[in-house]
Amino acid sequence: MFCFQCQETMKNTGCTVKGMCGKPEETANLQDLLIFVLRGIAVFGEKLNELGQPDHSNDDFVLQSLFMTITNASWDDGRFVKRIEEALARRDRLKAAFVSAHKAKNGAEFSGALPEAATWSGTAADFAAKAKEVGVLSTANEDVRSLRELLIIGLKGIAAYAEHAAVLGFRKVEIDDFMLEALASTTKDLSMDEMVALVMKAGSMSVNTMALLDEANTTTYGHPEITEVNIGVGKNPGILISGHDLKDMAELLKQTEGTGVDVYTHGEMLPANYYPAFKKFPHFVGNYGGSWWHQNAEFESFNGPILLTTNCLVPVRKDNTYLERLYTTGIVGYDGAKHVGDRPEGGNKDFSALIAQAKGCPPPTEIESGSIVGGFAHNQVLALADKVVEAVKSGAIKRFVVMAGCDGRQKSREYYTDVAANLPKDTVILTAGCAKFRYNKLQLGDIGGIPRVLDAGQCNDSYSLALIALRLKEVFGLDDINQLPVSYDIAWYEQKAVAVLLALLSLGIKGLRLGPTLPAFLSANVAKVLVDNFNIRPIGTVEEDIAAMMAGN
Repeated sequence: MFCFQCQETMKNTGCTVKGMCGKPEETANLQDLLIFVLRGIAVFGEKLNELGQPDHSNDDFVLQSLFMTITNASWDDGRFVKRIEEALARRDRLKAAFVSAHKAKNGAEFSGALPEAATWSGTAADFAAKAKEVGVLSTANEDVRSLRELLIIGLKGIAAYAEHAAVLGFRKVEIDDFMLEALASTTKDLSMDEMVALVMKAGSMSVNTMALLDEANTTTYGHPEITEVNIGVGKNPGILISGHDLKDMAELLKQTEGTGVDVYTHGEMLPANYYPAFKKFPHFVGNYGGSWWHQNAEFESFNGPILLTTNCLVPVRKDNTYLERLYTTGIVGYDGAKHVGDRPEGGNKDFSALIAQAKGCPPPTEIESGSIVGGFAHNQVLALADKVVEAVKSGAIKRFVVMAGCDGRQKSREYYTDVAANLPKDTVILTAGCAKFRYNKLQLGDIGGIPRVLDAGQCNDSYSLALIALRLKEVFGLDDINQLPVSYDIAWYEQKAVAVLLALLSLGIKGLRLGPTLPAFLSANVAKVLVDNFNIRPIGTVEEDIAAMMAGN
């Protein structure tokens, strides 16, 4: 195997024996093979588009397949084998459609060259051997490899957000078409300029996708509201839901109503507490625990069933007992966990097994008490725009620091807690994603009633932070978003964070800090392009970075 798609990658180079995330070599290789076959689907999908006969029958499949390969999403090799088999069948149906369409339009059989991803066939018995040939290192040129992988990794993040929107019935054909264009591009000999242009297009498409997901979530569940979230526990047995899928959250709350079973969020599901549609359920108690990497301890002490709706599932330690209470759904899979199947057309997922098990479990063990405040998405913050603008004009707020992104296990991530704790008291932190768990329980106070940590929500709600910045640019009559008193100190871990990063760059934001390390998939030359064009820089010491940010650097 060779995998360097997450921030934890071994020696910031690549994992070659087992992923630092815990991913075995066999699983990593099957993921590579799935991406390889998706490229073949994309080749024929793009060709059908060029013939004016677009085929969108594979859009959901492509999104879900890319999403499955995100860090900490699916650990079930059997599901990958079935997915690859289905991908080959789908590709071959597309190929037949293309051959027929080409002959009908041109009066002759297609005779052009096709990349291997569009022609290779094999059975499950062949997958292990083939997977070793088609991984990341099969692209020999380091810079080409870097740009291709930057694009693919960004696509995985975009696919995750697009899938969440699609579940709620919101799609944009240009997003699906771009997935095909981008995947197919990695089978072609393109110039460096062409590849860079596609990466930047991925950034623009990431903005569009996050906007679509924002529309889907707010149309369906209302705009997030400023909310005080309980972090203690009740006396009833509970179900803990983690991940990002709000539709799963809605269906779980409805099905647990009146059962005597409480519902708690964990990790990236925390922002569900901010949506009006969920607040009407009295058995929705609040949030339990912190970010994804604490789950071995927190899932154990919760005592009841746990539902993983998307990625951020880490391997279960051998000394833990919660595997018998662990349920996966959607693209998530884990050997030994129970899987809740897809909802039937027009119907709901069936969470009855979780509810039945929960009734026989003790209540959660309390690990903390009190509350935290969130819900500062764009609609809520822009409603406070006059107050925020006045605080800036009066000098009460000197600077905003965007500290969005991911949390992680490495000790070096204490940097973000220390930055938050040591920023001057006239600064406000804007955050989204699980990075907030590094500082959202610090007692940082407020500025004239404006909390010093404004949590917009999940990582996709970085779109809210972008909207806020664009609105402030307009209010202050600035020509350039980089003239705002805003600094960016971003933590990244996995592929959705890469999609967010590309989105910020596409909006013209420059000078952001990225850590705890720069991505291993950036070759020296590609990194130089980003530094020269966007002034991306690695994090430094807490003291130096705070001083630089306060000086506008």
